[in-house]
Amino acid sequence: MYADGACKGNPGVGGWGVWLKAGLHEKELFGGEALTTNNRMELMAVIQGLQALKKPAHIKIYTDSSYVQKGMTEWIKGWKQKQWRTADKKPVKNADLWQMLDELASPHTIDWIWVRGHAGNLGNERADVLANQGVLTVAKSPV
Repeated sequence: MYADGACKGNPGVGGWGVWLKAGLHEKELFGGEALTTNNRMELMAVIQGLQALKKPAHIKIYTDSSYVQKGMTEWIKGWKQKQWRTADKKPVKNADLWQMLDELASPHTIDWIWVRGHAGNLGNERADVLANQGVLTVAKSPV
């Protein structure tokens, strides 16, 4: 799974994109929100990708968001122990999405892989195009 988020303004119009590939099977997903942040869209991309899976699996999730990658591999355990508070006792930003992501990730075995964005990685570039499609669908929709 390659997942990416985009935001035009931060906060602003945002989009998320996911490219799922398993063997010969591929699926592209994208969507967006009118007023959001880049970090929320990065999280939403992975959430939407996981929601598309039909059964528990061993997944490699590629993201150019160190926020998502480190959040799931380093920070989330402490946040949960501290009732969704940071080390300085402030509420975790985007806790609603982190909790949803944590729940969706639980039945899977996941390798969280950070990739440099806009560096020619085919899957990341494809997810970026999808995320920008998500931005466009929101920007074009009537209010």
